[in-house]
Amino acid sequence: LFGIALPSYKDYVRRGTLPEGLSALSDYKIKMEQYYQDNRNYGSSDACANAAPAPDWATFAPANKKFFSYECTLSDGGQGYSITATGASGSAAAGHVYVQTHKGQRTTQFKGESVTRECWLMKGDEC
Repeated sequence: LFGIALPSYKDYVRRGTLPEGLSALSDYKIKMEQYYQDNRNYGSSDACANAAPAPDWATFAPANKKFFSYECTLSDGGQGYSITATGASGSAAAGHVYVQTHKGQRTTQFKGESVTRECWLMKGDEC
């Protein structure tokens, strides 16, 4: 019984950590689109949202982050971006990587394995 219950419980705990990363990515997408409306780019010199004065969220480090770290990279000369949420080592989210792009594309590296689904996975392999 223990061999069945413990993995199920660990999976339950892991799924409980994922909303932090997914909600932060969604929030950053909205902020980046607002930034683009004001500046006509997503940033310059390979730094996201860096116009003077840079918004306080441009560090991509939310105050309440617990299970993920966040990073933004530019593409197409500041006309595109990719925001990545990486599960913190030692947390239940370790091995998870979620990506949001300026085109609305979402990708997942799930439980440390590459997944070909273009969505954010939380359980199994279904979007």
